[in-house]
Amino acid sequence: MDLSLDGKIILVAGASRGIGLGIVESCLNEGAHLVMTARGVEKLKSEHDRLADIFGSDKLSMFAGDMCDSETVERIIDSVETDIGPIFGAVANVGLHPCPPGFEVDDETWSAGMNQNLDSGFCFARSVLRRQVERQEGSLLFISSIAGIGALGTVLTYGTAKAAMNHLAKELARLVGKSNVRVNALAPGNIIFPDGTWQERMDGDRKDAWTRWINREVPMQRFGTPEEIGSVAAFLLSPRASFLTGAIIPVDGGQTR
Repeated sequence: MDLSLDGKIILVAGASRGIGLGIVESCLNEGAHLVMTARGVEKLKSEHDRLADIFGSDKLSMFAGDMCDSETVERIIDSVETDIGPIFGAVANVGLHPCPPGFEVDDETWSAGMNQNLDSGFCFARSVLRRQVERQEGSLLFISSIAGIGALGTVLTYGTAKAAMNHLAKELARLVGKSNVRVNALAPGNIIFPDGTWQERMDGDRKDAWTRWINREVPMQRFGTPEEIGSVAAFLLSPRASFLTGAIIPVDGGQTR
């Protein structure tokens, strides 16, 4: 299926690894122009250059910066719109902040977790939607988690923030729908990739225990990959999903009950 993304500008936060990188590659395969952002300059440039060799340097741009900082978000989005062109699709892919298990979470950790996993997504969405609504066209995708759909025993800041993000997506979809702008959230399950949490676990002493857990909890009895998330994300961002908004879509091998 042609997703009609050829030449359209798509901005992906957290694009230098894992799910974000998988989305970048999937959208590049559809002919889009990708704008990659991430905090780590070295890793971002390495992946940008690798993909430029494959798809062509004219299909990629990059901006390094902390997308949890609202001023940085606004500066980068303004630069994209001014120097590259109108953002058709945008992916708010930021998250994970260390948090201890249980309910004894100190104020600083709670606030940092909410900022990293929720507030940053809102700031990103606000800046993108402001421009898309004015143009009466566009698509915004939050990268949430199945931890925001059900209580899975994850740390409190993460699951709570992702549940709020899912609600945010629904509310924003109602606010901007009349402007022909769509807002959805994609909720990944257990996704494995180099340097990711699941890869670290599977490289550790408890590999067999985690394998048994996956086999028990996930009907497909395996991990997902960034490429599988990227394929769904590309569709959700594309004009082919033109009547799909306000949806929270799990991609989890059937784990969500």
